[in-house]
Amino acid sequence: MTGRHIVAQSLTAEAFAPFGAVIDKAAVDPRPMNAGKARRFHDLAALRATGEDARVVIGLVEAEPYALPLRVSLVERHPLGSQAFMPLNAAPFLVVVCPDEGGRPGRPQAFVTAPGQGICYDLGIWHGVLTPFGEPQEFLVVDRAGAGVNLEEVSFDEPWTVDLPGALGA
Repeated sequence: MTGRHIVAQSLTAEAFAPFGAVIDKAAVDPRPMNAGKARRFHDLAALRATGEDARVVIGLVEAEPYALPLRVSLVERHPLGSQAFMPLNAAPFLVVVCPDEGGRPGRPQAFVTAPGQGICYDLGIWHGVLTPFGEPQEFLVVDRAGAGVNLEEVSFDEPWTVDLPGALGA
């Protein structure tokens, strides 16, 4: 292989911890509610919103699938608020994150979610775009609204190619 490659790994809470939280109902014990007719999986991720008039908002995103292998040429971060993405179907999606190296994104890392997993990026974490693959997906998005510039983007001089392990790349 030529160029810059990274291999996606399975998304786990431990591996993703430097970048945020994995939203996964398997991580908590549900609480009964509504006279036992419902189960609540509470406190799966914490969101933060800072700045003037800051508030947490909920949105819905309809996303088209990306072709694989994915070429990552741009990452972004949100310095004033966390961002959570929860798929509304059971299909996996690709998550690309970068450590911060002096205010710039470092070497990307890639994760593949398990069915039903979502993610919550911590405040100021460099990340790739929302990346479903295989089929279109809808996502519930929880993030920050309010005054201030809450988007920074950086383009890589040379793109990174994300390879999926085994059957995921087929």
